[in-house]
Amino acid sequence: MTLGWAHAVIVLVALQRLAELVYANRNTRALIERGARESGRGHYPLFVLLHGGWLIAMFVLAQPNPAPQWPWLGVFAVCQALRAWVLVSLGAYWTTRIITLDGVPPVKSGPYRHLRHPNYLIVAIEIPTLPLGLEMANVALVFGVLNLALLAYRIRVENDARRGVG
Repeated sequence: MTLGWAHAVIVLVALQRLAELVYANRNTRALIERGARESGRGHYPLFVLLHGGWLIAMFVLAQPNPAPQWPWLGVFAVCQALRAWVLVSLGAYWTTRIITLDGVPPVKSGPYRHLRHPNYLIVAIEIPTLPLGLEMANVALVFGVLNLALLAYRIRVENDARRGVG
């Protein structure tokens, strides 16, 4: 297998996601120690499988040096800045799981002033745009649709958790 710039981009995204998982796991442990509860634990492995599969599929199927699709790669880059805004806005409350802590109101700063689930919107855009930017429409379609289906379920679970249902 010949590796090229597309593979380097995918590896950088994978490293970013791994760093985020370390941060999220630290935050999750700290919140649980403070008495927080996790909801939707059963579907969490599906997200790990989906996102891991997305990265692996791109790495395996990528042409080493595809013609960069700059508009899509630009959208993906903007999503990275928005992703950082979400992480900074949530701070110690940012996790990859659904964690609720009694007595702590939902964050209303940063992008959460404008949207209830900005991180999910960002991810819904990221999943198809990176493979589109690397000329992999098939990966964009398959993982984009699977991600939307899983996000629809997760948002229901998270909204129920916020209301104290379930």
